[in-house]
Amino acid sequence: MIETASKLSRSDVERIVRSIVAERLGQSAPAASAPVADGKPNPLVVNISARHVHLSEEHVEQLFGPGHQLEPVKDLYQDGYYAAKETVAVVGPRRRMLPEVRVLGPCRGASQVELAFTDGISLGIDLPVRISGNIEGTPGCLLVGPHGSVELEQGVIRAMRHVHMGPADLDWYGVKAGDSMHLRIESAGCTTVLEDVVVRAGENIKLEVHLDTDEGNAIHLDGATNVELVKPEPCKCHG
Repeated sequence: MIETASKLSRSDVERIVRSIVAERLGQSAPAASAPVADGKPNPLVVNISARHVHLSEEHVEQLFGPGHQLEPVKDLYQDGYYAAKETVAVVGPRRRMLPEVRVLGPCRGASQVELAFTDGISLGIDLPVRISGNIEGTPGCLLVGPHGSVELEQGVIRAMRHVHMGPADLDWYGVKAGDSMHLRIESAGCTTVLEDVVVRAGENIKLEVHLDTDEGNAIHLDGATNVELVKPEPCKCHG
């Protein structure tokens, strides 16, 4: 019996659409091997997270004017998160600058800037690799907006590659928040494995891997025909 639309969950619809698109393009759909509680598979999505800025409400007003609120222009894959219309200039040491870096919403308690390795080279900043939100002791920068500027004492990082998981995904893969996984990517006849993909867990979260621009380009993610998350085997080394 064919399921009616009223009985299909959002994950079911996404899975069906991805399969149809892959079939029309004559490609294999990216691996989707994580079933949710009802036994249906969760799609594994791998996205490139380009350079961006998270701002506190205070810094939004300093950069864009009193009472200003971020204007969403594009929803991100995770529900409730979006790319805003607003952009800022990120200025590093010796006045090196990245203009028009996108702001992502909603606002956070503390502002931070997430860049790729090559962005750090351009700005003259030695970027530490951190999980988003872990900014203690990191470098700072100058943010410049149309209304004013903000001098960040810390908060400039290269985001550690990571995978967002909901409770069902954690159960399926047998992992917990903070664990590391491997991401296997088949692309243009070449297979690449990225290690140290950190698990980030939360309720109402869709299965999604985030890589930065440099990593996505290095593995030719746009040409990927198959992606797979792999739980590393326990180390059998003896002291």
